[in-house]
Amino acid sequence: QVQLVESGGGLVQAGDSLRLSCAASGRTVPYAMGWFRQAPGKEREFVASITWSSGSTFYADSVKGRFTISRDNAKNTVYLQMSSLKPEDTGVYKCAARQVLGSSYGYWGQGTQVTVSS
Repeated sequence: QVQLVESGGGLVQAGDSLRLSCAASGRTVPYAMGWFRQAPGKEREFVASITWSSGSTFYADSVKGRFTISRDNAKNTVYLQMSSLKPEDTGVYKCAARQVLGSSYGYWGQGTQVTVSS
């Protein structure tokens, strides 16, 4: 089992920065962790991911160059540093974990709200 707890959401203005944290705990180390977001009435959208062991990263085109995903192995924590925030970045951000390359994300946090005003 993997338990995930997000924090760091809030209300900011367009152009501001915000850092989200996701603390992971459990008996197993995930293969990869990712960040997803969902706005009201919209489908869940992939944002970024990172492999736990190698630190390889991948970003959605909509956030590439503005967001940075990173990990702290000692703290078992994954971060999402968001800069140049836009109103369309608004949504509930959730972190997720998967155990095997190519598998779906089977573990999810409760989510943290990010609201970007114009």
